[in-house]
Amino acid sequence: MHTRAYEGQCAVEEKRHISAESPVGNPKLTLFALALGTFAIGTGEFGSNGIIQLFATDLGVSVPAATYAITAYAFGVVIGSPAITLLAARVNRRTLLLGLVVLFLAGNGLSALAPNIALLVVFRFVAGSVQGAFFGAGAVVAAYVYGPGRGGKAFATVMGGLTVATIAGAPLGTFIGQHAGWRAMYWTVVAIGLLAGAALVAWLPRTDDLHGSPVRDELNGLRRLNVWLMVTVAALGISSIFAVYTFIGPFVTDAALRDAALIPIALAVFGLGMAVGNHLGGRVADRYEHRGLIWGYGGVLALLVVIGVAGGNLLILLPCLFGVGATMMLAIPTIQVRLTGFAPDAPTLMGALNLAALNLANSLGAIGGAITLEAGWGTLSTVWAGFVLTSAGLFLYVLTITRKKRAPDVAR
Repeated sequence: MHTRAYEGQCAVEEKRHISAESPVGNPKLTLFALALGTFAIGTGEFGSNGIIQLFATDLGVSVPAATYAITAYAFGVVIGSPAITLLAARVNRRTLLLGLVVLFLAGNGLSALAPNIALLVVFRFVAGSVQGAFFGAGAVVAAYVYGPGRGGKAFATVMGGLTVATIAGAPLGTFIGQHAGWRAMYWTVVAIGLLAGAALVAWLPRTDDLHGSPVRDELNGLRRLNVWLMVTVAALGISSIFAVYTFIGPFVTDAALRDAALIPIALAVFGLGMAVGNHLGGRVADRYEHRGLIWGYGGVLALLVVIGVAGGNLLILLPCLFGVGATMMLAIPTIQVRLTGFAPDAPTLMGALNLAALNLANSLGAIGGAITLEAGWGTLSTVWAGFVLTSAGLFLYVLTITRKKRAPDVAR
């Protein structure tokens, strides 16, 4: 999902170290350690959605109120990703990654101990602030250890940990939460994080080549209107995936009237759809400028209507969950390629902004769904919030294409 957002950064890193013949350390073990880290992060992020009903009940709040913990994580990424990326620009990537692991462990450990929803919201924000910076620093290390020409492929391997988290980590975390309590899910994430931290300590290369660099040129990317238009298109359009994913638990138990034991299966089905869509989306993004986004957003809108009308039938709901994950992920690589293309001289910050946009979408989708639930419109009403947001994103993108054809962005 995030691979192509960092390909530009990988390419820049390859140029910086083009003369490096044999980076220290074992590249495969380094990539495994980084992938384990992204797996831990993804399990904590997506696993929270599967246990939302559990911590809502335990902390004595409604499901809509509990979504604040989900949106807090997303805002942690939105604010923390660019901020930490810029503040730690000159820090050695090894040092930064290890520091981020400590912050990740603190955020999730405190989440497991949270006595009320207010503190859980704060601790999820802390945990979310790690994500973008970890992916960005991971891109640098991945490009370095594999050398020129293979940085993008290496980082794709690292991001495989996130894909596995959507297919296996989140459903497993939900299963653990259902049988051992929602706090046990976060302790499981902490355990995985400790393993990742140990692997990073052992296998991250110790070298001055991984020192950071100035980000003055990257800040110039913020002056480009097309960058902000694309961020807005992403934040609005992708929100529908979270208007669905955040509420999969209630969809299964309250709308389809099935046992909660089916929630991990529904999450896994959604994750498989995301994996398939991401694979196809990368190919579409390479061949076509706009079709991936238009096809993806259009497909999601159609599936949202089906869920809203007939999602109470599990035999309809499950295929639609797969379809929403697949069609939305068809769009995301196009977004990422175009965002990086608008500011090729600012790959690190564009990667952070891209991830911030995706997590802002997480917040918008969860908030929109919470509003419809609070209004008493029914469990499946959350998909209509997603429909409105994605429609707005698609409309804005069409306007952006029209604007580009009429008058190229002078700030590019």
